[in-house]
Amino acid sequence: MSVLHSEEQQPNQTPQPLHFGSLRLPSRYLLSPLAGFTNLPFRRVCREIGGVGLCTTDLVSARGLLEKNEKSLQLIATHEVDTPYSVQIFGPNRSEMRDAAQFLQEDGVDSIDINMGCPVDRITSGGAGSAMMCSTENTIQLVQSVVEAVSIPVTVKMRLGWDDTQLTAPKFAREFEQVGVVAVAIHGRTREQGFKGKVNRDGIRQVVEAVSDIPVIGNGDILTVADAERMFAETGCQGISIGRGALANPWIFRQLVEWETTGSFTPPGNFDERLELMLRQFSYLAEHVTPRRAVVMFRKMGHWYLKGMRVRKSLRHQFQTARNREELQVAIEAVRLAGPIGGDRTGVLPDMHVPVPSGPVEKW
Repeated sequence: MSVLHSEEQQPNQTPQPLHFGSLRLPSRYLLSPLAGFTNLPFRRVCREIGGVGLCTTDLVSARGLLEKNEKSLQLIATHEVDTPYSVQIFGPNRSEMRDAAQFLQEDGVDSIDINMGCPVDRITSGGAGSAMMCSTENTIQLVQSVVEAVSIPVTVKMRLGWDDTQLTAPKFAREFEQVGVVAVAIHGRTREQGFKGKVNRDGIRQVVEAVSDIPVIGNGDILTVADAERMFAETGCQGISIGRGALANPWIFRQLVEWETTGSFTPPGNFDERLELMLRQFSYLAEHVTPRRAVVMFRKMGHWYLKGMRVRKSLRHQFQTARNREELQVAIEAVRLAGPIGGDRTGVLPDMHVPVPSGPVEKW
């Protein structure tokens, strides 16, 4: 690949190592937990591309872990290349969260993340996710119980607050630092916003200024290297967590490390490279579940791969309607033979953005 140079995208400082307590991360760029996407197969391909400092699982129910629920245990599955990795747990019950954290420590996870950011109604209606930002004392006690129950690092991911009248993230961050949380990640929107509007970087900066020593991880609307540069410059955060930007471009972590160390970065994968990566991720999923289940489970992720590769709609439809591995292989071969719209298999593809949920969060 050729190297892209840009005078506007120069590293603004020598990067410092990022530590979550005793855990030193390979880079300051993290894969955000995303329901349905940040499963083990996707984490593996991100690791193989390089640049990611920490991967976090999809949010996992604390109760589900304690009940040894099959889906919950599948969500925390890992692999030797998937290190360091964190498991994100959610739940409103203090004892269940504490016990789930101890279970995870015994299982060998590197870090535990507490979910206080999920805005989805099925999570918040039970008092978990973003709803925890409305119950200050109970939430601080819950987080303290988790921290005191384990010796591995505990982090928290939250939003700026429930709505614009309750921007409680700075206060929570300050209190969490006092009870032993080693880092906080902040999505720069309120729960009421969902994913509407722009990320409030000033709000993230207020969280950075509220803590003394622990790192604050900025999150939200990071789709390019330039977006990351703005996040660092405008918030003073020590690390960046990327979700949908990584779905559209799993090479973004490597690009960011290249940018901060050399001032330039290589482009993301072309058509042929994305097709190879997609097939590798599918093979990992087939190992993780079964080939038949993998065909159905991979439709959502495959959709974004194929859109990013500029595959024409009829071939994307053929892929989406495949019922077994044999039909999937036929669909993939058709994609391979046809190539991208425009016919350039080795050039730089246009940027592709994965849309966020729309409408009121109560209806997600």
